[in-house]
Amino acid sequence: MPLPDCLSGWLVVRRELSKPRRAILSATSFLLPLALWCVVSYVPFIWHPDIKLTLTSTTERMDAVFTPGNRVSREFFPKYIGAVREDNQAILEARKTGAANGGKRPNRLLLRQIAPVAIGNGWLQRGSEQDDATIYQIWGDLATGKKIAKSPALDEENLGIIKDNWSVLSAASPVFEYAKLPQKPLLKLLPQGVPSNPVYFPAPHEVLQAGYHDFHEPAVGDSPSLAQRYAHSLRIILLGFFWSCVIGVPLGVLCGVYDFFSKLLEPFVDFFRYMPAPTFSTLLVAVLSAHDAPKVALVFIGTVFQMVLVVSKTTRLLDPALLEAAQTLGAKPRQLITNVVLPGILPNLYNDLRILLGWAWTWLVIAELVGVKSGLTGFLDTQGTFRNFDRVFPIIILIGITGFVTDQILAWCHGIFFPWAGKNGPVSRAVASAVTWPVRTIIAGARRITAPSDLP
Repeated sequence: MPLPDCLSGWLVVRRELSKPRRAILSATSFLLPLALWCVVSYVPFIWHPDIKLTLTSTTERMDAVFTPGNRVSREFFPKYIGAVREDNQAILEARKTGAANGGKRPNRLLLRQIAPVAIGNGWLQRGSEQDDATIYQIWGDLATGKKIAKSPALDEENLGIIKDNWSVLSAASPVFEYAKLPQKPLLKLLPQGVPSNPVYFPAPHEVLQAGYHDFHEPAVGDSPSLAQRYAHSLRIILLGFFWSCVIGVPLGVLCGVYDFFSKLLEPFVDFFRYMPAPTFSTLLVAVLSAHDAPKVALVFIGTVFQMVLVVSKTTRLLDPALLEAAQTLGAKPRQLITNVVLPGILPNLYNDLRILLGWAWTWLVIAELVGVKSGLTGFLDTQGTFRNFDRVFPIIILIGITGFVTDQILAWCHGIFFPWAGKNGPVSRAVASAVTWPVRTIIAGARRITAPSDLP
């Protein structure tokens, strides 16, 4: 059955696509998941099983106490509103009978209920939630229409409650004075919220906002900044991978060249690689103390045994004709390794190490939990414990971006180091071009400055 015309140029057996089409598909591989994330997060009636509270109220009819930003289920939210409505109905009935008992302190706390709305609309600075004078004035401005809440907005029922409360408050005093606060109980604002993803799946804008805030937060006391945590995580990965290369590459080459070393080492290596590296965490802490050394060692253990087997396999794939030709020319065993084997496997060995570096990254989270929690993982663990998943996602994305960009740069460098082994892909070229742009700009500028000017 022939393919439709729109797909005939895309689905071709054993043939490379054109550069523009490869670039389009590479971009789509990232844009498609992002688009699905946005659809699920922003399109109404797709999912949104929860309600994110923008305005909360206290009620003795509920066991739990909620704060703005908390999420409740769609089924629970109407019950929450209903409980507060019943409280307000009881207050109104008590007012009619003259049996209403309130108090200044409960009324002051109720006035502060509007603080999240004031902060969201820019009328109140974050951290000023107890600025009673400003909050009191905001109640008056909302009641008289001088201010209109937009983000978050207030529904008509809450605006009616604000006007009712302000009629009681303004009769006592037009400005805040604790001594003049009325004893009569005020009506409670009804809870409000917006449809939301579950707490474990925040919307893209929430992730961006949390990530921006966290990455601009300076170090405080013994708590490092995210930039410092990121540098620490890079150090753990690079040190662990470095020592894996120091040990694993020579052993892998020896196993690939000499059957003696292959039969001596590979059975044990093959056996050991099935052991989960985290099972050695307690032993590593006992031997290397509880700081960075056991973390580096865990990355090493999780990588080196795979490296030995991969490098030995790559070494065996070297064209035997190259070895036979060198032996015919009288090459000695040492010369075979240094002049034939190593140069012959370098392009493939480079790719193996690039892939194994990605393998090393998969051990980061486990490694940084060994001993004293540190680096990005320490931040992830803390925020996950408090269910701040909007602060967890930026770290996960950062790790992915770091690995991807590193891989693409290394893939681009492959074409420089081994030009005979193949060309770079469009993504590699684009990433490398973006990263090296400042250097290329500086070099071009220096050349223009040092170039001799034309004589008149």
